[in-house]
Amino acid sequence: MGVEQANSEAGDQLIAAQIARFRDVPGGLLPLLHAVQASLGFIPATAVPAIAGALGLSRAEVHGVISFYHDFRTAPAGRHVLQLCRAEACQAMGGRALEAHARARLGIDYGGTSSDGAVTLEAVYCLGNCACSPSVRLDDAIHARVDNARLDELLAELGVGAGE
Repeated sequence: MGVEQANSEAGDQLIAAQIARFRDVPGGLLPLLHAVQASLGFIPATAVPAIAGALGLSRAEVHGVISFYHDFRTAPAGRHVLQLCRAEACQAMGGRALEAHARARLGIDYGGTSSDGAVTLEAVYCLGNCACSPSVRLDDAIHARVDNARLDELLAELGVGAGE
C-alpha cells in the first residue's frame, strides 16, 4: 500500500468518524464540516457524497455550504496561512497596497498557495484589530500596523522565499 493510499484511507476513516459524531445532531452540517477540516486541514471532494448521504442532503447542498463560507478549504493549505484583513478600517490604512504587495511577493491571489507550498493567501473581513490597521494573521498570530516591509520581515522569519 502506497503512502497516498494510506493517507486516503486514514482520511476516509476520519471523515466516517466525524459523520458518525454529527449524523444525528440537528443542524449538524456546519459542525461536521468544521470537524472534517480540523482533522484533515481541508474538506476533500470525496467527502461530499458521504456527508450528503448521511445527513439526508443533496451533494449540491453540501457543496453550496462549503463554497459559501470562506473558512472552508477544498484543497490542503500551504505550510503557513497568511490572512489579510479586507475590512474598511484596514483598507483605509493601506490594506489595498498591502494586498497588492502580498499577491506580487507570493505570486498568488486570494485562495491560492505559493508554488513552493509555503503560504496560502486568504482574505478575511475583520480580525478585530481595527485600531491598529492594517492587520494580518500569519498562522495563529495577529500582527498590527503591517506595511510592505513588515510583511516581508514576517515572511522572511518563516524562511519563505529562502527555501524554507
